Amino acid sequence: MPVHCVTQGLGTILEARQLLLVVQGEGKAEAVAQMIEGPLASICPASALQLHPDAVVVIDRAAASQLRFYDYYEYVQEQLPEGSA
Repeated sequence: MPVHCVTQGLGTILEARQLLLVVQGEGKAEAVAQMIEGPLASICPASALQLHPDAVVVIDRAAASQLRFYDYYEYVQEQLPEGSA
């Protein structure tokens, strides 16, 4: 399994022990919303990341702009112990 990569197949990604996804920019906002809040569907391959047991997604405000539950996610983030996010 690759240690670091820029692109990778979904099967290999889902086999990873840990996953970090970084997303920037308003141009990715719709894809981020579908990935996080949409149903698991082949029309949005990234939705498969919902199945990963140890995935961390870091998103800037622009990329998060279409999340329906943005306020909730921000609240949860604020409740995490310092240094855990």
